Amino acid sequence: MAFEKRQLPKKSENLSDWYNAVVQLAELADYGPAKGTMIFRPYGFGIWEQVQKYMDAEFKKHGVENAYFPLFIPESLFNKEKEHVKGFAPELAIVTIGGGEELKEKLAVRPTSEMIMYESYAKWIQSWRDLPMVINQWNNIVRWEKRTYLFLRTSEFLWQEGHGAHATHEESLKWVNWAMGVYQKTYREVFAMSGIVGRKSESEKFAGGDMTLTFETLMPEGKALQSCTSHDLGQNFSKVLDIKFQDKEGKSQFVWQNSWGFSTRSIGGLIMAHGLDHGLCLPPYIAPIQVVIIPATLDERVVSECQKLAASLKDVRVKVDMRDGESFGVKINRWELKGVPVRVMIGKKEIGEGIVTVSMVNQAPGTKNIFKTEGFVGGIQNLFKLIHEDMLAEQDSFLQENTFYSNSYAGFKETMKTTRGFIYAFWCEDAVCETKIKEETKSSIRCLPQGAKAENGKCIYCGKDAKYQWLFAQAY
Repeated sequence: MAFEKRQLPKKSENLSDWYNAVVQLAELADYGPAKGTMIFRPYGFGIWEQVQKYMDAEFKKHGVENAYFPLFIPESLFNKEKEHVKGFAPELAIVTIGGGEELKEKLAVRPTSEMIMYESYAKWIQSWRDLPMVINQWNNIVRWEKRTYLFLRTSEFLWQEGHGAHATHEESLKWVNWAMGVYQKTYREVFAMSGIVGRKSESEKFAGGDMTLTFETLMPEGKALQSCTSHDLGQNFSKVLDIKFQDKEGKSQFVWQNSWGFSTRSIGGLIMAHGLDHGLCLPPYIAPIQVVIIPATLDERVVSECQKLAASLKDVRVKVDMRDGESFGVKINRWELKGVPVRVMIGKKEIGEGIVTVSMVNQAPGTKNIFKTEGFVGGIQNLFKLIHEDMLAEQDSFLQENTFYSNSYAGFKETMKTTRGFIYAFWCEDAVCETKIKEETKSSIRCLPQGAKAENGKCIYCGKDAKYQWLFAQAY
């Protein structure tokens, strides 16, 4: 798609139209030829590469190893864990023909990898010496979605999925919480986003698991986004697949398991959370290009100074815009649309005075800052830090300002009709009330936040005794 910034609707007027347009105009992604699929363009995939780089280092520090397991799962294997099958059946893609012939056994295209991985765990784990076994894979997943939305919900997406097997439930739970801690840290330190960690309700937990932790973020139109999850699988899969080990006393025991995943859906949340009317707004540590240098002209002297400045910015992802046949203004608008954190403009005036003119992604369009060239080079990392902290503080404030408490169902419904946002309300933990609330308000129980204290309350819907205030919101 040719660059035309004027084609971009205002985010403040229509988030959905803005989102679809900015994803394509900023060259993050495009629609694939098969319904519901998405093409990651280099700029969009570059964001995912920064997530991978950061998170993979965190995993390896904790002893997690990477591997890769097959995309195809024999139907007989996939069907062994009944709750798992039931949960994923509506989204499952099945291969029935291969090599021009009907297959003797159908193959499920992985919607998640528990079954294909754990079949191998059953072979590889024999003794307590083999534990813990914690393996992560960076891969693609297929879930046949009926309604798709670039990055947020597509039939094929990218993610990491970690899977642990342990000798005790206590140890497995520590890993469930550790993984969620890594995710929360990633959102704050890389995405400059805040959210709420909590436990899913029984109806919302992972199919085949005992407990699911979620990280819920709040988007500009007051809707929640389930941004990643970490699951306590208990011994559900180990008993089905006979994953046993001989303990130190020589007794045979089933392993305790967990799984945890973080997907490219996170990029959709990033776009919506930080985006501005005029384009993307990327935090410095996740941006594929952290600094773009725009020469005012392609005069040899100006270009040389731009290249010299780029070479002096060590450990920075930097690009000099050498595109010919475009005006200086068009170039500025392009990089503004693409949300590059720091945009540097250099012309003959800047060269003569030993300065650079700088615009930052979190400032109003047209804002210009003047730096001495040497000071700019030496202070670039501090500049990134300040931009990141400012963007994170803005997200923290947004979350706080759009989180409410409700003791009245009438007030609860009114909020869900108008401002939306996160609402804390008592719930009796009866699935019937959960379903009714969802039917009547289009809001769902997002989680029971970590650290929630037991209280004496009344269910927002039925008035029965309730111990906890759960977090509700409408969601994507």
